[in-house]
Amino acid sequence: MKYSNRITKLNESLTIAISSLARELKAQGKDVLSFSAGEPDFDTPKSIKDEAIRAINSGFTKYTQVSGINELKAAICKKLESQNNLKYEPSEIIVSNGAKHSLFNVFSALIDKDDEVIIPSPYWVTYPELVNYFGGKSVFIETSEEIDFKITPKLLKEVITSKSKLLILTSPSNPTGMVYTKEELEGIYGAIKESNIIIISDEIYEQLVYDNIKFTSPGSINDDMLQRTITINGLSKSTSMTGWRIGYAASKDKKLIKLMDSLQSQSTSNINSITQKASIISLNGDCNADIENFNKEFQKRRDLAHKLINNISNLSVKLPQGAFYLFINISKVNKDSMKFCKDLLEKEGVALVPGIAFGMEGYARFSFACGEEQIKEGIKRIEKYILNLS
Repeated sequence: MKYSNRITKLNESLTIAISSLARELKAQGKDVLSFSAGEPDFDTPKSIKDEAIRAINSGFTKYTQVSGINELKAAICKKLESQNNLKYEPSEIIVSNGAKHSLFNVFSALIDKDDEVIIPSPYWVTYPELVNYFGGKSVFIETSEEIDFKITPKLLKEVITSKSKLLILTSPSNPTGMVYTKEELEGIYGAIKESNIIIISDEIYEQLVYDNIKFTSPGSINDDMLQRTITINGLSKSTSMTGWRIGYAASKDKKLIKLMDSLQSQSTSNINSITQKASIISLNGDCNADIENFNKEFQKRRDLAHKLINNISNLSVKLPQGAFYLFINISKVNKDSMKFCKDLLEKEGVALVPGIAFGMEGYARFSFACGEEQIKEGIKRIEKYILNLS
């Protein structure tokens, strides 16, 4: 059987691969602590589950509009306006099977062969794979700890060409947890305003910010930025709905939304009808207390893990401003992040994601979306591993 070139070039997500390996080792009876998954350990809030049960009992179990029911899209518009200062109409929204599906639809609709997509590094593992799948070219902007792993207008201007079509911004970042300020986004706008570059703003972690930091959506900077920004979001991280599969894209380009609707109609059709009903509860603010409690717990875990990691000789990590990851600098121990993570898993039963998965060697990602006792034990094992190397 001859397979298509595009599918054979697609690589498996390293984060999913390592999480799967950790689960396999656990199933074999090995003592494994996994810090690789990008998934909150909290249960979905009860009010959301109750609404799902009501939807089932009322018979809301049939096909819906491909792009999502009107009530859900209206709730998304209300949320974006009240929380993000972004004004969209329901016709400018499409709901998909998670934010990853939303990104797939957007890239499918926009990328042609050799179109350049600017991606700040480190980046979420899926971005370059999708660019490659649709025949585009990833153009990476290397960042560093010294600039908080964020791009600057100068770095951005250096890579813009006549073929530049998209710029991907992720704030808070996966894997670094860093957040772009309003002033930084204004600088980015200044660098692209003379071009036709479209911004893909991945805001999946926007509810998870700490230390009273204010999250800013790129599309809220000015009207031109709104017109050229496609906002991607979902409820997986904010209200612990990873398995429910709800994501959405918002764009002022109604034709783009219509094209994505056509693609979705020929592939997955509408997302789970029950999830749609239940998601309205989260978007309407009924879960704000739950989100606040999640954030308080995440911040406690962040502070604990940050302190413990920085107490280990030859390891260091910047304090993340959002999300639930530490991007640990392991370069003094081993610049080969894959070897470091493989060794650590085999010898101490601790699963981290190598920095090379995110396009940056000398680092490893640690998820603190787990209980404090697991965090303490895991970091204790990491310290033991480092000490045994000396």
